[in-house]
Parts: sequence; structure tokens; C-alpha cells
Amino acid sequence: MNVFGIGLPEMVLIMGVALLIFGPKKLPEIGRSMGKAIKGFQEASREFKSEFDREAELLEKPVEKPVEKPTEKPKTPVAVASAPTEIPESSIEAQSEPSPLAETDA
Repeated sequence: MNVFGIGLPEMVLIMGVALLIFGPKKLPEIGRSMGKAIKGFQEASREFKSEFDREAELLEKPVEKPVEKPTEKPKTPVAVASAPTEIPESSIEAQSEPSPLAETDA
């Protein structure tokens, strides 16, 4: 019998010391509370292990690629700016004439 790395002689020694310290009336209550604590620890350990296994299983599954919806074309055409190939002469003449506002003397 090996519980928590403690053999039978050590268990008897611990029980003897506990009997001397707490007395025969308190010893069953202490044993019951220790049993409940160990049972709670085991349940928590099992729950942790099952949660760990479930998460590990999810990580091992291949990731499915989501189905993409086909992209819709824009309803209005997009204007593309392009440089004019020829500059009209009227715009060149309009730019070369001095502005009436520029002739003011200060």
C-alpha cells in the first residue's frame, strides 16, 4: 500500500500521532474531511484532464477553410483618371494671359 509515496509503517505512525493529538472522538471527523478533500481533488483533476484532452483534440483537427462568397462587381463603373494625350490650345492661351488680379500695385 503506497499512498502519496507513504508506505504502511509511515501511515501507522501518522495515525498514532493524530490519535494522540486530536483524541478518539475527533479522529473520525478529521478522516471524513480528509476523504472529502481528496475526493474533491481527484474530481478536479479528472475535470482538468478531460478539458485538456478536449482542447488537444480540437487543436489536432485540420482547420477547414471557410467557403468564400463570390465577390460582386460594383454597380457603378469606377472612373479611371488618365492623362490627356493632347492639350487644347485654348487652355494654353488661357494660362498664358496675366490675371487682372496680379496687376495690382502695392
